[in-house]
This record gives sequence, structure tokens and C-alpha cells, in this order.
Amino acid sequence: MATISPFRIDVPQADLDDLHDRLARARWTPEIPGQGWARGVPVDYLRGLADYWAGEFDWRAAEARLNELPQFTTEVDGQTLHFAHVRSADPAAVPLLISHDWPASFALYLPVVEALRAHFHLVLVSNPGVGFSGPLTSPGWSTARSAAALNEIMDRLGYQRYGVQGTGGGAWIAVEMGRQAPDRVIGVHVNGHITVPSGDPAEFDGLTEAEQERLRRLQEFRDDRMGFAAIQSTRPQTLAFGLHDSPIGQLAWIVEKFQEWTDPAAALPEDAVGRDLLLTNVSLYWFTGTAGSSANTYWESAHDPSAWAPKERSTVPLGVALGVTDITVRRFAEREAPVTHWTELPAGGNFLPAEQPKLFADDVTAFFHPAP
Repeated sequence: MATISPFRIDVPQADLDDLHDRLARARWTPEIPGQGWARGVPVDYLRGLADYWAGEFDWRAAEARLNELPQFTTEVDGQTLHFAHVRSADPAAVPLLISHDWPASFALYLPVVEALRAHFHLVLVSNPGVGFSGPLTSPGWSTARSAAALNEIMDRLGYQRYGVQGTGGGAWIAVEMGRQAPDRVIGVHVNGHITVPSGDPAEFDGLTEAEQERLRRLQEFRDDRMGFAAIQSTRPQTLAFGLHDSPIGQLAWIVEKFQEWTDPAAALPEDAVGRDLLLTNVSLYWFTGTAGSSANTYWESAHDPSAWAPKERSTVPLGVALGVTDITVRRFAEREAPVTHWTELPAGGNFLPAEQPKLFADDVTAFFHPAP
């Protein structure tokens, strides 16, 4: 029988001291003045955030908060996978697995745990290759393989009928989980869901103004914000040397995405998700040394012949919540699965559970527990 083992986060003090030492010895790069965020993370901003990480940020307090969640590991398909399992007091609660995006982690769901556990038995996974589900020990961890592994976790927990929620890349995994196990997955809820045109010109007929704006954002993303994906999809190992050796590099690599993908009403990433939660997320990548393996998941998708091939439409109902930065177009999502729930939220970006926890929790609950 497959083993599920209790897990507790306990970063060695030597690792914490090493982080602080590396931050103190950071070698700061010069920059062209007056550019803001146009060329990447500004030096003055990053220096201030790094000083906070090295000084005021209390990793032990963050670690203790995470350890309030019952955590476990199990081995699936040769890979150790980590998850938090938070049971509801309601015996009729729906089991719900949540799959995060890159560069997020299970920590970003801390703000919604209490609201969701009123209705759900929560399984907050660390995606393969990320955090305590990494580093990867073998190639081939495609979206399909990850989906199969997460379905296996739910089977091992004894959940034969359950829901799935996913953000961004985690949404792709969530949809695939439903496609693979339609007899078990009762519904899939997504946010930050990336949908792209099929190439058929007829798909553009009759798009609403809001949908045309989402396509404009998609084009802008392709033109000016795809550098991270190009590198991670082609040379993740080379990138990993810098990110594993430099906490400043790791911090910048992740913080840039929080600046670009959160609600633009927030001037800075910490205005959107909070400085301590942001640094808790970055610290998990640093202490687990999973910058490289998380980047490798992009390589796997880019080199997986089946990743972009036409797939059988899922029969599992799909619920979609859209933050103000999302690029999801309903007719494109309908190609994947029957969309039965669609909410255009007034605020929030890609990291919706951390940015707008009430909006997120309310929408997930409304999808899986619709009003009579």
C-alpha cells in the first residue's frame, strides 16, 4: 500500500543563516536610471525588499503559520509530492484539491483556508517540482503526468468524488484532471486561466469589447512579457545556476511576476499580496532549491508533443473566475469543457487567493455549492 507520511517544515538554522549571509554580501547590478519597471525589477526597490527579507521578515513565524496546516508527503510515480490536508468540520463537505501556478506555492492559499474549510476538505498540493514536491528526480513531468499524480493523491486519501481548483498553469492541470477522471471529478474551478485562439478566423467573430481587451493583453504578454517562459522552456538548467546561488536573483525572478500579474491598482507586489506572504512564498523556493525544477516544468510542456495537440473535450463542468488582468475568452474555454459558471470579478489579478481572498473563496463556494 502507498505510504502517506506526516510532514513538518523545519528549515535548518544553518540554511537560514546562510540566506542572511548571502543577502548581506549581495552584489548589486548597476541600472540605467529612470526606467522604472520597464526593463525589469528596479534596484532600489529590490534592495529595500531584500533588506526586509534579511532583517524584519520572520521566517520562523511564517514557518509556524504553515505548520498549523496538517501536511504530508507521498511518493507517486517516483516523485515525492507534498500537500496540506485540512479537513472541514462539516461531514458533508466536498473534497477539493487546489493546484497552484508558477511562481506560487501552497503558501499563497493561507488567506482562504478558513473560509474554504467551512465547505470543503482541502488538499493544497505543492505541484511536482515545486517546494517540498521537488526537486524533480526524473524528466517527463508534463501537465498530463502531473494531473495523473494529483488524481492519485486524492485516491490515496480515499476521496472517490471531489472537486479541483487551479490557477494559471495549475488550471491546465486541473482541467486535465477532469479529462482523465470524469467519473471522479465533479467540477473544475479555475482562475488566471490561459486560453488561446485555435487559429480559426471564425473564432474572432462577435467578440465583446471585454474579450477583445483580453486578447490585446494576450498579445502584449506575447510581445513583451514572455522572456521568463522562453528561458524556462529552453534552458532551465542554465538559469538554475544563477537562481540557486543568489537569493537576490531568486527574489527578483519571482517578484517581477507578482508586479506584472497582480491587479494594477496595487502599485507594488506587496500592496497586492502583503510583504510577508510574498517573502514566505519566495523563501519556500529558496530553501527547497526548486527554482530549477519548477523551471523545468516549462521545458516539459514546450517539448511535449501532446501539450498543444487537440484533446478530447472534457465532460466535467468548468467554473471560471476572472480577475481584472485575466485573458480568458469564454468561447476558447468552452473548447476544453462545458462552462457552467462564469464570474467577472471587480478586482484581483493572477494570484487571486492572496489578492482577494473573499472574492476567491466566495466564487469557489458558489460554483461547488450553487444556491437553490
